[in-house]
Amino acid sequence: MFFSKLLIPTLRKSPSDADIISAKLMIRSGMIRKLASGLYEFLPLGLRVIRKVENIIRHEMSIIGGQEVILPLILPKNLWIETGRWDVYGKELFRLKDRKKSEFCLAPTAEEVVVDLVKKDIKSYRQLPIMLYQFGTKFRDEVRPRFGVMRSREFLMKDAYSFHSDELDLERYYQVMFDAYKSICVKCGLKFCVVESESGPIGGSLSHEFMILADNGETELAWCKCGYSATSENAECLKADNCKEELNTIEEVFTPNAGAIEYIAKFLNLPTKKFVKTMIYIADGDPVVVLVRGDHEVNETKLQTLLEVRKVMLADEQTVISITNAPIGFAGPVGLKNANIIADLSVVGILNAVSGANKKDYHVKNINYKRDYDVNEIADIRKSVPGDICPRCEKEKLKFLRGIEIGHIFKLGTRYSKSMNATYLDSNGSENLIFMGCYGLGVTRIVSAAIEQSHDDGGIIWPDNITPFEVLIIPLDYHDNKIRKVTDKIYRELSSKGLDVLVDDRDERPGVKFKDADLIGIPYRITIGKKNLVDGNVEFKVRKNYKGNVELFKFGEIISKVLKIFKK
Repeated sequence: MFFSKLLIPTLRKSPSDADIISAKLMIRSGMIRKLASGLYEFLPLGLRVIRKVENIIRHEMSIIGGQEVILPLILPKNLWIETGRWDVYGKELFRLKDRKKSEFCLAPTAEEVVVDLVKKDIKSYRQLPIMLYQFGTKFRDEVRPRFGVMRSREFLMKDAYSFHSDELDLERYYQVMFDAYKSICVKCGLKFCVVESESGPIGGSLSHEFMILADNGETELAWCKCGYSATSENAECLKADNCKEELNTIEEVFTPNAGAIEYIAKFLNLPTKKFVKTMIYIADGDPVVVLVRGDHEVNETKLQTLLEVRKVMLADEQTVISITNAPIGFAGPVGLKNANIIADLSVVGILNAVSGANKKDYHVKNINYKRDYDVNEIADIRKSVPGDICPRCEKEKLKFLRGIEIGHIFKLGTRYSKSMNATYLDSNGSENLIFMGCYGLGVTRIVSAAIEQSHDDGGIIWPDNITPFEVLIIPLDYHDNKIRKVTDKIYRELSSKGLDVLVDDRDERPGVKFKDADLIGIPYRITIGKKNLVDGNVEFKVRKNYKGNVELFKFGEIISKVLKIFKK
């Protein structure tokens, strides 16, 4: 294809409202244009990348027996009422009414509609297992959609759903899909890791996230060289070793206007790990007292899972006062009555700890578990931090890095089939609930994450398999007959072998063409100019070598070189 015939409106400067590098480069390279907050138009260059990613995914889904479908984007409220998610999903759910005042939502995911489809037509164990998947637009009313297509209000997703006769077969297929997702990441040329994760509003007993590694990734990951990995929110924390010291007598200390632990620690000349931080939460309307070590933070995801509630949030000041008889900053576990107290594993081992005294401007020193206070439950409810020991090998310290989620798979079990009465008849004629798995993959997210992972000062560096074009030919003066002849011949030779080739035939200065070439990020570049043609040579450059030297090749050699790279 020829540059002059394509809509590739490149920009020299980044837009002021683009917060991350992928958004800046996608707009500057002419891949996308912003229509409104969180809404983007994909131009020809961007769509070519989307189709490359889709084809890789579609190939892997076909290998594992997937059947492609297209499901509605407007979903009726009654299906979401059946599963109980209409009120759970929150403000991210786009809701609308038709002219008859019937309520619908714009699909953020498709569990309800696909279960409704399957339960109408799958009646026998002979029809199981089955996996259905689709490429479809999804909608989520993001609070702050300022990260390009990374977190937009409308995005393209591949979602798949598998249905099984029992949990054992679901286990088997979950691993099949797990391996297929790994293969997709490899074929897209991505550096990635897979982590254990929370299932969130999707539900289910087990889930894994596929993370693209990037320095400015939105999610913090904890990992160990033994093979353990998880999001930092979901990473398990081990019980801390008990302190070894004599128990001191409890002592009340006057601490005027000092509610912050950092200030009290300095005031008392003690490390923050000697403090018991007491937080009051509201869990589905009921108060709960949460204790963590002073240098740790409450992991609200773990707390919500432990309590088996839909929502946890910090209590307001009036609630805190009603429970502790003190303002925020002076709460402590000693003397609390009729309170549901949950302590993190790290708390009960602290000897001679410090906490609030449940009294304005006072703290207490030398409090000890069992002697001075008790709790209702001890559990892992804190966030993991650098220095924590791996919960698997229990030897190495966890390391932390950043990642971007591009895929999430869930073992749903009978979560949806039970609420929607999706059943089948077994070989004995008995009715059983269908077991289900759910597997999402963000197509537009893969594109954005690939750029976040692979770019430089010049622009994008595309992996070979998802680049909009595989080879860029730059004739320095396409109007020159000799240059045009060689350009067209190389273009025909490579195109005839199935390569996607772009010719920059624009009447622009060489500097402009080279800057656009680096910005767009096509992996391999052939430059044809008068000076080198005198000796029958053309220039060849690999995009990864942004400021590296170019190589010279004869006409026949450059064809062989490129075909060898792509194994054509």
